[in-house]
Amino acid sequence: MKVKASPAKTVNIGLIGLGVVGSGVVKVLKKNARAIERRTGIRLVLKKIAVQSLAKKRLVRVPRRLLTTRPGDILGDPSIDIVVELIGGLRPAKEIIRKAFENGKQVVTANKALLAEQGEEIFGAAARCRKKLGFEASVCGGIPIVKALKEGLASNQISHFLGIVNGTCNTILTAMSQRGVGFDAALKEAQVKGYAEKNPHLDVDGIDSAHKLAILARLGFRSRIAFRDIHVEGIRPLSIVDIEYAKELGYAVKLLAIGKNTERGMELRVHPTMLPFDHPLSGVKGVYNAVFVHADQAGDLLFYGKGAGMLPTASAVMSDILDIAKRISGQVDLKSSAPIRLTDKKVLAMEEIASKYYLRFQVEDKPGVLGKIARTLGKNHISILSVHQKESHDPRSVPVIILTYEAKEKNIRKALSVINRDRVVREKTVMVRVEA
Repeated sequence: MKVKASPAKTVNIGLIGLGVVGSGVVKVLKKNARAIERRTGIRLVLKKIAVQSLAKKRLVRVPRRLLTTRPGDILGDPSIDIVVELIGGLRPAKEIIRKAFENGKQVVTANKALLAEQGEEIFGAAARCRKKLGFEASVCGGIPIVKALKEGLASNQISHFLGIVNGTCNTILTAMSQRGVGFDAALKEAQVKGYAEKNPHLDVDGIDSAHKLAILARLGFRSRIAFRDIHVEGIRPLSIVDIEYAKELGYAVKLLAIGKNTERGMELRVHPTMLPFDHPLSGVKGVYNAVFVHADQAGDLLFYGKGAGMLPTASAVMSDILDIAKRISGQVDLKSSAPIRLTDKKVLAMEEIASKYYLRFQVEDKPGVLGKIARTLGKNHISILSVHQKESHDPRSVPVIILTYEAKEKNIRKALSVINRDRVVREKTVMVRVEA
């Protein structure tokens, strides 16, 4: 005798924003909705899509009846279960998400800037309204790093993580390293190929990476994070000269998002960093992202994949939609996942951190100069690991490369302020931090 299958549970979705990622979500739903229903017993229905303009040309074809220019048509529709916010930015995204919670909706978002800068308010609103907030797509596109930190590693203490979390910067640095092109040319190439925005400020100046770092640190260290406490440097000042010297010394240069949970406090910083060639992150190239995590029980872990793009990011959005849909349909208790309990931990000022350093001095080619520099470093408690004098095409000066042992940032800055004032120094000293 045949057992009659239970009818599928319908979960209605309202999508706000039909840009690149929103179009990817529509594509995935069109292609895989039936397969999802067979696997899960859940019928996902795209009920309404809010857009800025009805006349705009779309990346994906959708029936005209689904479109509206009023997000309120979605927020006020009692039949819609999940609101997917994909417009980005702080406003009106914050108001949309809060209103969705107040109207009894579950929410999925990819809005890293909002969660990084005003996350406590958003997470607080979700907790007060007892609703779920899915945000896997806010960090590293299709890489499931959010779920890993929230659930997979929940029993672990995370001591530190290093992340290549911005594909635009990694694409530019890959071009500079592999083909010897300068920053401006590499940026222009990335823009032509669609890997960089017309205004690349958020990417190349490190802001995008810092947004993602704030989210990762909140999850990994179970702490409230104030975005203003994150130290941020971008890749604009990097010279092809220093990238080439780094290669000769056995290092790759990457823009890293670094989180360290120490006894003294948390280190939260984004800046160009030299990594030895044998480090797992040094070989991550182009638009790919990767996060290296050290957990006390699981050990060293590497999460790797495409960090952006229509379908990888849509995949992360769909993961959250399905997770919440299972809870709505009763397959998982909607109340089973309690909000993360957070503490308040000190974030160390940049001057308080310790690191190894690469220093490039452009100095007069005469006896005693290196000794003078070494004495100034020594007076500031900085030990030299190695010295490399490079051939120069300038008869008036030569480049001298010094790698240091671990030193305090404040001591490095103090020493360089003295050295850079000396007449024998022809250019401002270049400093790049080194991670083991």
